[in-house]
Amino acid sequence: MKSIKITTLMWASYCSILDRAYKSLKKFLRDNYNVDLQMKIYSTRDIEEKFERFLRDTKESHLVLIYRISSEIYDRIPILENSIVIGQDPQYWNSKLSPKAYLYTVYGGIENFKNLILYLLANSSVVESIEYSEPLKFPFQGIYLKEDGNIKIYENLQDFLKDKEFNKKYTVGVLFSRHYLINEDMEVIDMLIDKLEEHFNVIPVFTYGAKDEDLGAWGSGECVMRYFFKDNKPVIDALINLLSFPLGTTKEGGALKKMDGVDILKKLDVPVFHPVVSYYKSYEEWERDKNGLSFEIGWNVALPELEGVIEPIIVGTTEKVGCLEKKKPIEDRIDKLVRRIKRWTELKYKDRSDRKVIFILHSNACASLEATVGSAAHLDTFQSLINIMRRLKENGYTVENIPESGDQLAKMILEKKAISEFRWTSVEEIVSKGGALYLMDESEYWKYFNSLPEEVKRKVLETWKDLNTGGMVYRDRDGRKKIVITGLRFGNIYVAVQPKRGCVGARCDGSVCKILHDPECPPTHHYIATYRYFNEIGDVIVHVGTHGSLEFLPGKNVGLSGKCYPDILIDDIPHIYIYNSDNPPEGTVAKRRSYSTLIDHMQVLMIDAFPSELEKLSNYVEEYLKEMDISRRHQLEHLILEEVKRVNIINLSKRVKEMEKKGTLHEEFKEIFQDIRNALEILKSSKCNDGMHVFGTIPEGERRVEYIYSILEFKHGRSKRLRKDIEDVISGRNIEDRELKEKILDINKRIEDSREIDSLLRVFDGRYIEPGPSGLITRGKIDILPTGRNFYSLDPYTIPTEASYRVGCILAEKLIHKYLEEEGRYPENVAIYWMCSDIMWSDGEVMAQILYLLGVKPRWRKGKVVGVDIIPLEELKRPRIDVTLRVSGILRDNFPNCMDIVDEAIVKVAKLEEPPEMNFVRKHVLEGIKEGLSFREATYRIFSSKPGTYGNGVKYAIYASAWENEEDLKDAFVLWNSYAYGKGVYGEKAKRSFEMLLKTVDVTYNKVVSDEYDLLGCCCYFGVHGGLINAVKVISGKDVKSYYGDTRRLENITVRTLKEEIERVTLSKLLNPKWIESMERHGYKGVGDISKRIGRVFGWSATTKEVDSWIFDGIYSTFIKDEKNREFFKRNNPYALEEIGRRLLEAYQRGLWNTDEETVEDLKRIYMEVEGYIEDTYDGIDMGDIQGGSIDISMEWKEKLIASYKNR
Repeated sequence: MKSIKITTLMWASYCSILDRAYKSLKKFLRDNYNVDLQMKIYSTRDIEEKFERFLRDTKESHLVLIYRISSEIYDRIPILENSIVIGQDPQYWNSKLSPKAYLYTVYGGIENFKNLILYLLANSSVVESIEYSEPLKFPFQGIYLKEDGNIKIYENLQDFLKDKEFNKKYTVGVLFSRHYLINEDMEVIDMLIDKLEEHFNVIPVFTYGAKDEDLGAWGSGECVMRYFFKDNKPVIDALINLLSFPLGTTKEGGALKKMDGVDILKKLDVPVFHPVVSYYKSYEEWERDKNGLSFEIGWNVALPELEGVIEPIIVGTTEKVGCLEKKKPIEDRIDKLVRRIKRWTELKYKDRSDRKVIFILHSNACASLEATVGSAAHLDTFQSLINIMRRLKENGYTVENIPESGDQLAKMILEKKAISEFRWTSVEEIVSKGGALYLMDESEYWKYFNSLPEEVKRKVLETWKDLNTGGMVYRDRDGRKKIVITGLRFGNIYVAVQPKRGCVGARCDGSVCKILHDPECPPTHHYIATYRYFNEIGDVIVHVGTHGSLEFLPGKNVGLSGKCYPDILIDDIPHIYIYNSDNPPEGTVAKRRSYSTLIDHMQVLMIDAFPSELEKLSNYVEEYLKEMDISRRHQLEHLILEEVKRVNIINLSKRVKEMEKKGTLHEEFKEIFQDIRNALEILKSSKCNDGMHVFGTIPEGERRVEYIYSILEFKHGRSKRLRKDIEDVISGRNIEDRELKEKILDINKRIEDSREIDSLLRVFDGRYIEPGPSGLITRGKIDILPTGRNFYSLDPYTIPTEASYRVGCILAEKLIHKYLEEEGRYPENVAIYWMCSDIMWSDGEVMAQILYLLGVKPRWRKGKVVGVDIIPLEELKRPRIDVTLRVSGILRDNFPNCMDIVDEAIVKVAKLEEPPEMNFVRKHVLEGIKEGLSFREATYRIFSSKPGTYGNGVKYAIYASAWENEEDLKDAFVLWNSYAYGKGVYGEKAKRSFEMLLKTVDVTYNKVVSDEYDLLGCCCYFGVHGGLINAVKVISGKDVKSYYGDTRRLENITVRTLKEEIERVTLSKLLNPKWIESMERHGYKGVGDISKRIGRVFGWSATTKEVDSWIFDGIYSTFIKDEKNREFFKRNNPYALEEIGRRLLEAYQRGLWNTDEETVEDLKRIYMEVEGYIEDTYDGIDMGDIQGGSIDISMEWKEKLIASYKNR
């Protein structure tokens, strides 16, 4: 008996069929050829961890068969004389046996794999005269039919339709990989087809994927055209695409190239669903894993999204025994997918006049719910809804009593109190004023609630108890409890405000803010009941604007289970989300976690922040700088100061008057002049938004010119000439620069082609929504236009790009240089708030900065980052700087590969045998180990909130006034954010490691990339970065430097202090008359957005003490003391005015604002007037038990948070 050993490294999906072939041949070879065959099978999926064992086996083998894929590890495999290399790319083939050996795998099936083994043996020198068959052909595409256990393949649609009776109303196409079929791994596909056939006619099509004329493979795109069309018309109502590669993939010369599959799907014009089969997780692993799909997201979710697919519901997992794999269906997830497709098709065929559309507005309850109804980034949601309702009515929808304007709609919602209870709103008032759409009887609610998974019911009841403490419960005359579902109805159109997420009752303090002490806090009974009601009465839900809370509820990241709250609440109703095209990070979460189809809208027009009121002052300053005559300079000093008093720039009029009283105008002029210059320069170098976008509109006239200018200036620079060229081209005149002219015309056409409301109507009709890129258009990304598309993000494996790495290196050098200048030494540890926007807006500039601070650089391969390389100290010429990273939950969930790259870099640097004074990472790791940490614990550098949660804790404490001192804010920050992440580490509790690192921090850091978004644009900035600064100060007992990078203009990359950045943003927007006037054009919504920004100023002051009193002075004089603005606010949004006054009073009481008693008394008087004005709106109705304007400091959350952290 001759013993022969073969070692194989095979594509993972081939391993099981190869193993079966091998086992079926063993006896045959022994009986017929006296050969004892031993085969070791390794999978491409896990070769990394088994690499050394694989190498040993190759050396002991007679034959080695390697299926090569694109991976660096193959470069480390020695190709021996007995090796045969195969794979899709012939450039790697090394043997005359390779072409036919590859063909056996391509045709596939157990017989071909048996003959592959025989072929290799027959052509080796170890066995003689073994017979084998040539590769048996199997179709590369076809229609799959399985009946009574028998499989039949159809080459064309006509033959299939003859044999298969279609007796259902709707038809669904299923497109899946031929690999499932040839590898006899069809359990997921078969169950999916069986479930679909209960409701639909089904056309199941398999495809090889790539087009290959030599093999006769059409490619997936052509399969769509041939099998889902008849007489050039689509025969399906929806497509389920299970492929993870583009439809337009072809194979030319051995290399895979991507063609545009979007054109194919546009012609098909039906929704394309993309359920996911996990190739790496077993069912148990997936069910346990709070992350869901982890590193599969890139190619299994993100890349397919480039073709506009929707709803990545997981339908299968991979069960493994060694390297052998089998796909297993998840039945309840398949049921979920089928139910959702059924609802989509029902919506498509329902008469428009009968369709019930639920529009859900958002609010920012923490920033005063009554003041912030309709919250959405840069979108006038109310006027947008009016425009939408008018178009719906024109298109046959039943829409009644459309309000005259957006302001009128906002007024109706607030007058009827069609919102959740809050500080100024009781449930009794809601019912009395007509804000209740429906009163859900408790028996109806409990019936639904009891159908939920046990784990979900337990958590909800633990948190919110019964309906007596669950909020939004009204007792009717008979004492029966009813959950109040709020909203307004306009025929078949419903407008509602999303319920509060983590608190209940007519209060906002630490006693009712459950989420403050429980990051995993489930939605309230009212939240659950509201979505249940809309699922039952509605045909489609549309969330309006960026963004709400549904998609951020606890649960898995991607590949949700039936226990994840977004999955439970959206249930099976079609979901549309109107989203800002500049926000891919959060829009991506909405797509993947709440199964939304995005309809993106145009970004707001950004204009020069410099207001015309300051032209005169600016001219005086310029003249003063040039003037040499002493008497004229003295005259100009007086003119400048008089003008300062008139325009009150940075609230300097008060200072000038004090100088006048003291008689020190001339002596102190130099100092105040520099402040004036700095303020003017800030305004000249900054931009502000010109109001908000209204859905379905495009900029016209001069605003069109400005819009195009704002796009082109990123690459062409600011100039009057550029603006004039745009005006000329738009007006039909010629310009000399032909290339620029083409760009202008292209942008202009893209603006004209934007069809936002048209796209919304299309999706209601069950049609395909074209995908498009997203990001910041003011960074020159023209292809974001036209809008009205279902945007996607980017390929996560390309981050950081080589261009962004260069920018990151500059940022790192500037940060280090600034600290050296100020402190005379290198910073040892830089704490960075690493946000997902860094990756999606600037291709990873901060990630690159992190790597360069560590002294490493990315290693790229074909444009993708595959690892990192150490920069030698002699080349770096400085110490390696340690980093502490607080990553956003969105980055954590969508870019795990980026975290892994950074973590790999940190661990590599920690292992370097270098002097601690030249390697601060190693220094701090050694200190950690000395204190009892393991090496892995000592290398934790990436932290975030608990898996499945989003937020930071600090913002809740500040908004609810639930803190007494900095120690309280530190506790909220550390306990919310001390979960470690990295390679092999996902959400480990690491409070000790986190606090030890924070003690070593010298600098905290974040970066601005564009003026669209700034540190007053969202509460997350002060909550995380501000919370981080406070935590470092409290834990280390020292002041730290806080810096802000700026890459708004790549020719002027800078790093400034946080204080300077707060002042820049305050000047260019919050206290800028130009910006204020543009926001006031939007009435209630504009005033509410101003109020939110002021609340964030308070948040920064509470966490950092970096907000000068002149800023609070400016807020007071601009919005409270100024009668014109005050009356406008009171008339349009008195709740916003109340919130501003309330926060100013709190700032004063907490010692954050240093002002005189006269100002405080005036503020109190005006605040009381506003309170009285609000109370008058009750018209004699019992206000109920509401908090009103009182500030109640409740600290009961703190002990609960500490206890819950320990118990997790």
